[in-house]
Amino acid sequence: MTDTTTGRDESQATRGQAARGSAGEVFAAFLKLGLTSFGGPIAHLGYFRDELVVRRKWIDEAGYADLVALCQFLPGPASSQVGFSLGVLRGNGLLGGLAAWFAFTLPSAMILFAFALGAAAFTGPAAEGVLHGLKLVAVAVVAQAIWGMAKSLTPDRERAGIALAAVAIVVFVGGSFGQIGAIALGALAGLRLCRSDVPAPPGHLSFPVSRRGGAAALALFAGFFLVPPLVAGATGHQAVALFDAFYRSGALVFGGGHVVLPLLQAEVVTPGWATNEAFLAGYGVAQAVPGPLFTFAAYLGAVMGPAPHGLAGAVIALVAVFLPGLLLVYGMLPFWDALRLRPTAQAAMRGANAAVVGILGAALYSPVWTSAVLSPPDFALALAGFLLLTVWKAQPWIVVLLLAAGGTLLHMI
Repeated sequence: MTDTTTGRDESQATRGQAARGSAGEVFAAFLKLGLTSFGGPIAHLGYFRDELVVRRKWIDEAGYADLVALCQFLPGPASSQVGFSLGVLRGNGLLGGLAAWFAFTLPSAMILFAFALGAAAFTGPAAEGVLHGLKLVAVAVVAQAIWGMAKSLTPDRERAGIALAAVAIVVFVGGSFGQIGAIALGALAGLRLCRSDVPAPPGHLSFPVSRRGGAAALALFAGFFLVPPLVAGATGHQAVALFDAFYRSGALVFGGGHVVLPLLQAEVVTPGWATNEAFLAGYGVAQAVPGPLFTFAAYLGAVMGPAPHGLAGAVIALVAVFLPGLLLVYGMLPFWDALRLRPTAQAAMRGANAAVVGILGAALYSPVWTSAVLSPPDFALALAGFLLLTVWKAQPWIVVLLLAAGGTLLHMI
């Protein structure tokens, strides 16, 4: 029987997807990831793949790459959008998505909020060594993700060529425009080079989101973008102005947390809501915590000069900076499945998926490798982490602990 509300064929199995779970299961899985996912959005995608694609088998490799490609196209924090979407898929709806987002975001948000209150500090030689070890963890995790995805998503010369072209585009163009351009050109190349006589898979990468629900989310995205600045300008209400500043920052950035920082600095430091010294101190601590860098907003909301600040400011800023990206991806999910099952869309997605591998490859070099591997001992430690993940199949949190300890020892020698 076909469900006309969601556009899903209930008589067909969802491709590569395990049975539906619960919001509690989703929360537990993403809380573990929120506590152990160091290294920024590219590394987070590697952690997600290892835990949810390889180990738990919530979705297959190609479906995961489809999600990554979709979230790279959309503004907002890509890793959080991917995690939210996986929560929607596994947790059977919006509640599962919110459970994934809350659990993945909570640990780093709490650490940064505590630092804003003066309850934590991250200084000294030992702390610097731990931070360096965590950067080496990111090298190992991203390398593992590329290794696994390349084997399944670039199996022939055509797609390997698209991946190499994506590397060149990202290297020479740079920034979010380079990433988006690489995926777009990869999709165009796929239309010509990646057509196949293989019939469409019998199942769907289906999400329990109705088209009506998706359209409502897109309408809310536009409403929150247009209305709050008018209200803030007319009333001068600081809480609305705070929400508007962080919402616009989250809505106008591609590529994740690092890209949003200049926007946040202009919104927070320029009007005098926070000093530049406080801004940079919080940014330094944000590099050392797991989870999404967008949780830096919780720190900024807490240290604001004008009220609301403290807990209220942290909550407003945190929700506002994530909200546009989550509304956009939720709104696109029901339409994305129908689009990607068309033969031409399948060819385009093969090319786009190959381009994603190239983008990850470029990111492995810069900023992941260049900011972490500074000496031969660093290379040895990163290689050890990679082998632990790929050969010995060690749990990521074990690799995090070992490389953090190794980074500390290297720094103290």
